[in-house]
Amino acid sequence: MSLNKTFGSMLIIAGTTIGAGMLALPLASAGLGFTTATIIMIAIWALMTYTALLMLEVHQHADPSSTLNTLAYQLLGRKGQTIATLAMFFLFYALCAAYIAGGGSQLSEKISTWTGTTIAPQIGAVIFTVAIASVVSIGTHSVDMVNRILFTAKVIALVVMLGLLLPHVQGQHLVEMPIEKGLILSALPVIFTSFGFHGSIPSIVRYIGIDIKALKKIMIFGSALPLMVYILWQLASQGIMGQPQLMANTTLGAFIGSLSQLLHNPMVGQSVSIFADLALATSFLGVSLGLFDFLADTLNRGNHLAGRGQTALITFLPPLAFAVFYPQGFIMALGYAAISLVILAIFLPVAMVRAQRKTVKNQSAYVVKGGSLALGIVTIIGIIIITAQLLQMIGIIPAVG
Repeated sequence: MSLNKTFGSMLIIAGTTIGAGMLALPLASAGLGFTTATIIMIAIWALMTYTALLMLEVHQHADPSSTLNTLAYQLLGRKGQTIATLAMFFLFYALCAAYIAGGGSQLSEKISTWTGTTIAPQIGAVIFTVAIASVVSIGTHSVDMVNRILFTAKVIALVVMLGLLLPHVQGQHLVEMPIEKGLILSALPVIFTSFGFHGSIPSIVRYIGIDIKALKKIMIFGSALPLMVYILWQLASQGIMGQPQLMANTTLGAFIGSLSQLLHNPMVGQSVSIFADLALATSFLGVSLGLFDFLADTLNRGNHLAGRGQTALITFLPPLAFAVFYPQGFIMALGYAAISLVILAIFLPVAMVRAQRKTVKNQSAYVVKGGSLALGIVTIIGIIIITAQLLQMIGIIPAVG
């Protein structure tokens, strides 16, 4: 397997994971303290990496071009396929609409600043969508190449951002404990969705082929990179502000403004803004690639020019329309993102692996360690995350993020 493809695939996983939502992590975990937040992030990373490996165990016995739609039907029947399809559509269309709305607004602001001409956010949304759709429609290789450029720029912005923040970290802020225990439960859905990349796994398998050794490296290291970035970001943000200051910032804009004001440095806000723009673009690439391949398989669209063109229209037009005409609807739907992601990244991989292990007795096949006990524990964690999301929605526990 080409090391070039392996490295590029790791960056696709990392780029999909490290989205603009990363910037909300300090707000979501403001009441937890750095140590508690870090322990939860490491646990969630281990959970998501484990279920990604479960997906590889399932993929090894299927055609490399299989998507979640195909796998769910083969192993769980029509009901399983229906659940997978609905969860995938709901999550990915909501994410794409949110990315288009956010990216279009940011792009129109940038164009207006550079040219002095006022551009409507709707025009920015169309330009942003056409640019991303063009890259995705060509194929995974083009996504890989463009993502490398954007990811490199994102890393530079991140280094600048952390370089401005880390020298101001104060040790006493890092040893603060959770203000109240309920906040741990409240933070789980936000932290969980920050490690979501599973929708891109079938596209990576199609790109790499059934090479379990290479794919394991991609899943483990591709997801470990966001974990390291998140820990550094939490170290910087929670180390500069105490918990009362962090919790006083209810929006991302207020948080960035507080950082800039506290450090008397406008470059902080600028570097965060550039990072957010690039993070949004790389996440949109990864998510829309997963949706594109899923739709192509579900609707039996061919890999020729006409087929890929039709798939592109179905992939990008619905979220573009909602982002332009009714952005509030999909932004509200993002509140349920954790529930859809639990179904896609936990319940379905566990169910498919259980079904497959009953029928496949190949001694040389790859089997994720842990047995039925690990599958049971992972399922319970998924139920806890969904429960936390629902309890927030009905107001029993505080909402965060």
